[in-house]
Amino acid sequence: MLYSLLLPALVALDVASAVSAERGRPRIITKLDIVNKEIAPDGFPRVGTLANGTFPGPIIKGYKGDNFQIKVDNHLHDESMNTSTTVHWHGIDQHHTNWADGVAFVTQCPIEPDHSFLYDFDVHDQAGTFWYHSHEGVQYCDGLRGPLVIYDENDPHKHMYDVDDDTTVISLSDWYHQPASKLTFGGPWPANSTLINGLGRQEGAQTPVTVIEVEQGKRYRFRLLASSCHPWFNFSINGHDNMTIIEADGQNTEPLSGIDQIQVYPAQRYSFVLEANQPIGNYWIHAVPDQVNPSVTNTSLGLAILRYRGAPAEDPRDEPTIVPEPKSPLLEQNLRAYPTEEAVPPLDPDCEECNLTFNFTLDIQAGDFLVNGTSYQSPELPVLLQILSGKYTPQQLLPKGSVYTLPRNKTIQVTMPGLVLGGPHPLHLHGHSFHVVRSSGTNQTNTINPVFRDTVAVGGAASDDVIIRFRTDNPGPWIMHCHIDFHLALGFALVFAEDPEDVAGYVSPIPPAWDELCPIFYEGDGNVQQYYVGYSWRDLALFAAAALTVLFLLSRLLMKLRQRSKMTLPYYSPLSTDEAEASQKAAFTSTPGATVTNLEEAEPLLIDGAKY
Repeated sequence: MLYSLLLPALVALDVASAVSAERGRPRIITKLDIVNKEIAPDGFPRVGTLANGTFPGPIIKGYKGDNFQIKVDNHLHDESMNTSTTVHWHGIDQHHTNWADGVAFVTQCPIEPDHSFLYDFDVHDQAGTFWYHSHEGVQYCDGLRGPLVIYDENDPHKHMYDVDDDTTVISLSDWYHQPASKLTFGGPWPANSTLINGLGRQEGAQTPVTVIEVEQGKRYRFRLLASSCHPWFNFSINGHDNMTIIEADGQNTEPLSGIDQIQVYPAQRYSFVLEANQPIGNYWIHAVPDQVNPSVTNTSLGLAILRYRGAPAEDPRDEPTIVPEPKSPLLEQNLRAYPTEEAVPPLDPDCEECNLTFNFTLDIQAGDFLVNGTSYQSPELPVLLQILSGKYTPQQLLPKGSVYTLPRNKTIQVTMPGLVLGGPHPLHLHGHSFHVVRSSGTNQTNTINPVFRDTVAVGGAASDDVIIRFRTDNPGPWIMHCHIDFHLALGFALVFAEDPEDVAGYVSPIPPAWDELCPIFYEGDGNVQQYYVGYSWRDLALFAAAALTVLFLLSRLLMKLRQRSKMTLPYYSPLSTDEAEASQKAAFTSTPGATVTNLEEAEPLLIDGAKY
């Protein structure tokens, strides 16, 4: 009903929108079939939700400036998990294509089973390590996640490495033996295993692990991705204590050398250069999740093998559960943006709405996370749809306090105090990268050249305050949320409505298939678990019933008026002569309510101006 009310405005918008994104160079055309399939990445079989039937999903690759056209076909039918789906392209700014950001009920309605949707977007001037995943409920925890790599032909760090291909992508994931929807409440639940490139070992199992082969003397650019739903990882490679960081979340950094351990939070990515300068052999790769308590269990310890060409095909000889203590771990505050990256923009002292503070708390009794006292709840229709319609403001459509309207072309500073229960919490902002002016774990600020990224961790200590800055140069609704997916499901999110007045002129023409997603979604059950603020579906149903009743009464009234304005012809019946005559007199009476006693006294009838 609400969609039908907004549809005329959207049709007009499609006609009026003349601004579209400039198309990129080559088109990267690919397809993702979203299916339910049984896999056993750690030796335990279970049905997952997978892209093209694999975990992780296939690597999608392109070059800076390319246009991506990715068709997503939904073949899901396992009712123990979400059957509707979306795909979010994590870290892609989506300039002019907010509708392709893939966030359920913020930028689109989900794709129903046996339907498809084409995501069509340009990467403009972005390059680096990204990824894609479902943004519908906790679906990506069931397996719908995969790497997205955008190469730069003019990479300023290209002289530092010899190899950068599919074999150097390292994806870290948590894996659960139950559907993720059963783990949302009452947790946190530790993962059953940690997977490196889709393989891992649960307790007591001797299942295969991933083997990454290198050649002695060569330099490798490894792209490290934490595609986890809950834990963060400490990543290290035995015998190799000189990793050089050159990228964070799709943004170049100044080379930072001498790193022997990388702490990577959910959704974060790093590129590091590793020189294969050790004796030919096999070396353990470790991904230790924060949930591991060595005194209790090591079942979630992530393992893989770095194997030099020429080494025997066997496990390393040292104990896999012994992880060397780091001497020089990566600290975010030591990262610096590459000199050619965007400078930190200054603040506008006259812009009050540009300086925001978000306090994150946990309502233990309700089990909800709160942002400034409000737990986020999705609307029943996408925020983008409602903004484009022009009928409602974002504040009318979301719980009070969950949406923040931002002016265009301003510098926004967001302060996020620490002392948050259940942390650290990786906060991800859609549509933007941001400058980390203050990192968790330090009281120092950097407004000169801090790291530029799209996901930052806010910790649970008093010293874990975080400050970020970004420019509002991308109109549209953009969600900011904790990337522990179970926390997002409990309301740990908010929406920035960036320059809503100009969204219609900035976003490229909406494809017709996007307009069809909501009607298709609400034809089925849709797994509707959200609440529409302002009007409930019961309110809309009552409104529709009342409108139909009014229309029915009006139609009856019009019918009666038409009948009274028409001539009534005489009729004959088996009545007595007097009764029949009286009936005829009444029939020929042209004045409503008039009574005559003699037929000759009746007023003449007027038909087409003639008297009868």
